[in-house]
Amino acid sequence: MSDTPFGFGLPPEEPEDGDEGKEKDQQSGGGQGPANPFGFGLPGAGGFGGPGADNPLAAMFGSLNPTDLGAAFQQLGQMLSYEGGPVNWDMAKQIARQTVAQGTQDGVKDASVGTAERSAVEEAVRLADLWLDDATSLPSGAASAVAWSRAEWVEATLPAWQELVDPVAERVGAAMGDVLPEEMQAMAGPLIGMMRSMGGAMFGTQIGQAVGVLAGEVVGSTDIGLPLGPVGKAALLPANVEAFGKDLGVPKEEVRLYLALREAAHQRLFAHVPWLRSHLFGAVDGYARGIKVDTAKLEDVVGQFDPQNPEQLQDALQQGMFQPEDTPEQKAALARLETALALVEGWVDAVVHAAAKPRLSSADALRETLRRRRATGGPAEQTFATLIGLELRPRRLRDASRLWASLTDARGVDGRDALWAHPDMLPTATDLDDPDGFVHREQLDFSELDKMLGEAASGSGEKPNLKKDDESKGDDAE
Repeated sequence: MSDTPFGFGLPPEEPEDGDEGKEKDQQSGGGQGPANPFGFGLPGAGGFGGPGADNPLAAMFGSLNPTDLGAAFQQLGQMLSYEGGPVNWDMAKQIARQTVAQGTQDGVKDASVGTAERSAVEEAVRLADLWLDDATSLPSGAASAVAWSRAEWVEATLPAWQELVDPVAERVGAAMGDVLPEEMQAMAGPLIGMMRSMGGAMFGTQIGQAVGVLAGEVVGSTDIGLPLGPVGKAALLPANVEAFGKDLGVPKEEVRLYLALREAAHQRLFAHVPWLRSHLFGAVDGYARGIKVDTAKLEDVVGQFDPQNPEQLQDALQQGMFQPEDTPEQKAALARLETALALVEGWVDAVVHAAAKPRLSSADALRETLRRRRATGGPAEQTFATLIGLELRPRRLRDASRLWASLTDARGVDGRDALWAHPDMLPTATDLDDPDGFVHREQLDFSELDKMLGEAASGSGEKPNLKKDDESKGDDAE
């Protein structure tokens, strides 16, 4: 990432007609580039305070022709007049796509996926699904296999990012009004409205930048352990798959197949455990509700806010304004979230290893590479930690993977996967500390309990004796 990864300005639109469009844009006086995104200086960004500041009008207008000047002010006006939710998602998408268009740090540009690459991904997912049939009792969850460019990944995953980020951004928007004394809020109404519009723009800019950078790192739609893409679509990004395997010394076909196994395993889990997606997103939301805004920092920003220098809000957001509350409830919310992520990633790790180990000579090396990659995270994941106060990394991936493997040995594939029938049947954080104790503990059969309760309700059977079930539940809670 660059030294100033979340610049306030919008990058220039990428012409849809390639080099020909760029030539037309240059002839019309556009193409200013990201360093001067609107074609005029912003305070603190090489504008009024930079070279040529003796003549601020010249600094603002430069060599713009009337067409460019009108477009620049129209774009800025749209930013300031935004009245939507806490994040300007139109801006986020635009920033993300432009970040993708600029390419990754190693100079790899985004490109449309060719026919051969699409066929290779489809074949890899088809073969992966066949191998997984022996490793899990959950049937295939991929109705289709798709090969995405980075830009296509951005388009497909933005709805999920909106669900993740909006709750925290909403807290910032509300806090912007709360930090002012009540008697001043009526007088400062227009200012607060402007700040909220700018806050939505700032969040949109930073989220867009982070999503765009992440698009250059991910290899599929489930890299962070959450289902970011459409239901039933197993997706790989051929350009990123190639970059991932570049220096591993492993044939690219094996790399592609191993990553297809992980993607297909995630799809099976999310497709056939209907409560899992809401459980994970609910855990994220529960943790986000316990995050408080650093009002002292926000008060400083509000007190010194200069409408001519909107980058103050950007700087505050970039430095992070969120502090997890040190309460038992918040610690419990974090534990639930980390355990949920670890259980998902651990199950996928164990199932994929079982499917790949007998068939791929590189299975062990690829497994360890993926584990380290998830444990360390990339710059974009660190950005989301700053923005929403949360690192989407399974800290206990290895513990969870060992537990799932032990369950397979003790209960078989069917017994292991049956635990996904109900969230109360899953291991807890304490169980990750004592996997043997969990593996050999008698589990409550929710399906049998549901059957008994149904018979009792319909009057077709005797009143069920739940004493044993209650005792089992009590054992689980210990």
